[in-house]
Parts: sequence; C-alpha cells; structure tokens
Amino acid sequence: MNTCLFEDLMVLELANNHWNDLSRGLKIISDFAKIVRFNNMRAAIKLQFRDVDNFIHNDFKNRDDIRYIKKTLATAMSKDDYRILVDAIRENSCITMATPFDEASVGLCEELGIQILKVASSDINDWILIEEIAKTRKPLVVSTGGSSLKDVDDIVSFCSKRNIPLALNHCVSLYPSDQEELELNQIDFLKNRYPGLPIGFSTHECNDSLAASVMMAYAKGATLIERHIDIDHNNIPVSPYCSLPEDIDNMFKAYNQAKIVCGQPGTSKRLPKKKEIQYLNDLVRGVYAKYDLPAGHALHDDDIFMAIPLQKGQISCREFMRGEVLLKACKKGNPVMIDAIDCPYSNIPSLKQLIFKRGIDPK
Repeated sequence: MNTCLFEDLMVLELANNHWNDLSRGLKIISDFAKIVRFNNMRAAIKLQFRDVDNFIHNDFKNRDDIRYIKKTLATAMSKDDYRILVDAIRENSCITMATPFDEASVGLCEELGIQILKVASSDINDWILIEEIAKTRKPLVVSTGGSSLKDVDDIVSFCSKRNIPLALNHCVSLYPSDQEELELNQIDFLKNRYPGLPIGFSTHECNDSLAASVMMAYAKGATLIERHIDIDHNNIPVSPYCSLPEDIDNMFKAYNQAKIVCGQPGTSKRLPKKKEIQYLNDLVRGVYAKYDLPAGHALHDDDIFMAIPLQKGQISCREFMRGEVLLKACKKGNPVMIDAIDCPYSNIPSLKQLIFKRGIDPK
C-alpha cells in the first residue's frame, strides 16, 4: 500500500468558507497557495461536497434554528463553480482533496478528478458512504474525532483488505478546542496500534497555540497536518478554529522548525555529526604510562593511568584492553601509541587511521 503521498502533507481545509461566492473561494485558494509556495510545502486544499437537495430532508430546510442546516444551505455551490475551484487548486500547484458527505458527492469527486478523499469524523461508521468511497480506489484520510476503538479498527481493516492507501488523523471534534482538550498522546496510541500507517493531526484550537501544538504533534510522529483556513474579507466573521494566511505561514514555519529540532527519523540510531564526534573526542581520556615500560611488556591497570588530553595516535580508555603487549618501550608519563602495541586496533588500517586523526597534536 503506497502511503508516501501522506508524508509531510499539509491539508488546508477550505470547507464552506467560500460562502457560495466563487470570487471569495478563488481568493482563498490564491492567498494560501502563495504561502504554500513561499514555504516550499506539500499542500492539499480541501473542499467539502454535499448533494444539498437530497442531503437535507425537505421538512427541515426552513429551520433557521439549526445552525448546520442553515450554513449548508447558505453555502451550497453549483457543480460548475466547484469545477472552477478545483481547477484553480491545480493551477496553483496544490493537491486536490475533498470530503464527500453523501454518495452523489463521491461521484462528483470522481468527475472532477479529486486526488485524495477524506472521511469526516462524523462519517467514520457510515458504511454506505464508505463503501461508495472505496469503489474509487482513491487514497483516503479518515479523522477519528469522537470515534470508538472499534470504529477505527474497522476502517483500518476495511482499507487494508482493499489495498486502499489510508492515513488516520487524530482529531478532537470540538470547535475550537482548548489546549487541555487536544490529547496529543493519542498520536502515540494510533502509531503503536497501527504500525506503518501514516498518522496525522486535524486541529481546531485557537491560533495563539497552533504553532506549539503542531510542533509537538510532529515530534510525536504526525506526518500530516489538517487545518481550517479562511480570509478576512467582505466582513464575514472568521471562526476561531480557522487560520488566516499569516497564521498558516507561522504554522508552516513551526512544522519545519520541528523537523529540524527532531532530526533524523526515530526508527534507527542517528548518525552523529563530525563536529559532535570531535567535541566528544576532546573529552576522552588517553592512556599514559605510569612507569618506564620496556618493549614486550604486557599492559595491565597498574602500568597505566588515564588523563586528558587525548593525543593523535594515542589509544584511549575506549581501546585499552588488559594484556596488550608493547612493541617498543614507553617512558613514564608518555602516551601509549596505537603503533606501539600489539592489539586488534593496530592491525586494522581504517581504525588505526581514525585514531591518528583524532585528538590534539603532541608538542
């Protein structure tokens, strides 16, 4: 199963913040695409699709007191306008992504050539919808907000059996989320329970804590970050869980800083930098003769003492092995050199060369 496309992927959730205004939607895409290019990020701009005529029961379409229904109706957009938005996402070198909330919208995703699909937290156990999505064979991101363990196990098993590339987003479906509600340790849980599966973080906290939480999420292993986006335009209020372009710029910089700070992948031992090795070599104790020692003498603890500095060509506490035989005499207080003893290190040219390169030059 190819999951590489989820690595270092920033999902910018445009959702319905176009408010059925094509020019506003295009401006959101353009403004955020500039931030993506400036920070050299891999990013998807995500839309939400609903077959509004059938998604809401006719008896409830006039219920202005139900916020979700009111917003869904107010933001309904034509297929032609969605096509223009999707084309704009492509033209701005971003990945096309969408959340279909019904079966007809899955068909629209196919028609528009959407590259990655998303299952919202509310639909993680909507199997009629999920089975329709699976027919597309498209890569899938699933958010886990409010889910049970069985819900997540089932969707992972379902996608695995069908070889559908899958990423799981840790998500707390509170809008906005307080810091104490973020539960970032769930990233550890998901990584441990589903090894090899990309784990992301879909976040809804306020912007003042966004950079810190994204850095911590990356440090815990999240390789995909999803965030709602909006613009301050035409006096439409911006929700506190949405980010403006400057907020996303800060988020990208925090993510890249986290990559620098965390360094090499946690799946293997890191390779120390040369300057770090040099720094530590300067602190390693060298082996010195405690007495005048003749050639042919077998070295033991009573014959030597350890002290800094370590000199070039001198054996250190790391190489000293009791019973090493001196090939030439060594005077009291002098360093025991690698070419003056019979030991495994002196018989391996590459190791011997390293020992002559480290330490300080003797006067």
